[in-house]
Amino acid sequence: MTDFNQQVIEEFRANGGQVGGMFEGAPLVLLTTVGARTGRRRTNPAVYLRDGDRILVFASNAGAAAHPAWYHNVVAQPRVTVELGRETLAARAVPLEGDERDRMYARQAELDPAFAAYQAGTSRVIPVVALYPESERLRAVGDELVRIHAYLRGELTKLRAGEAGAGEDLRTHCLAFCEALTFHHTGEDRVAFPHLERLFPELKEPLDRLRDEHVVIARLAGELRGGPGAATLDRIAAELEAHFAYEEEQLVPVLNSLERAPWAS
Repeated sequence: MTDFNQQVIEEFRANGGQVGGMFEGAPLVLLTTVGARTGRRRTNPAVYLRDGDRILVFASNAGAAAHPAWYHNVVAQPRVTVELGRETLAARAVPLEGDERDRMYARQAELDPAFAAYQAGTSRVIPVVALYPESERLRAVGDELVRIHAYLRGELTKLRAGEAGAGEDLRTHCLAFCEALTFHHTGEDRVAFPHLERLFPELKEPLDRLRDEHVVIARLAGELRGGPGAATLDRIAAELEAHFAYEEEQLVPVLNSLERAPWAS
């Protein structure tokens, strides 16, 4: 099998992703993982299925009783390299679970009946692994996060310094600040954080902490809406600064480390 895989790999690389034999005409990628025990890089050809901006691969092992070695590798080390045609890029491997796994495997089995036979021939549930491109778009999220934090810090500084005026002007400025803050945190809770957690499971703990801090800050913002007093401004300023600093420390380095992913463009 090792010799066979090596022949496929060499043919794939020599012909821009095109191969003959049993894989002729099949959508094929080369998946390079880091050995869970050896730490060495291993490359395997794999049939893939596109699903939006992600690529799905299937740990079928031709219906054998055990998962292929590359599956154990991606569970231990989700960062992988993918060769697609003539492109090589970094990706994050995430095994699908439950209904999503079942739905995606059924779609592949419908497209290629061999996969239905593989599952019928083994008692194990054949894993489906999603490869998420570590894309330029996500890197931009890190820069945008810093920009938004800088804006909110500036607006809060104006409120505390009295530059927003007094009376109704101050109240209007406070309400505008609170709305901007709520919009930012709601977007993170509903969209950004679930997406990041799916790509980077190791971020679950810091993301949970950031969600909890959102609740505390939302309560303080509610108090600020009721009356923009100095004590409330001081408290929300302290909470926000600690929150922003922690969020930037935890998320920005991860986002800024991402490689460009051509398949997602």
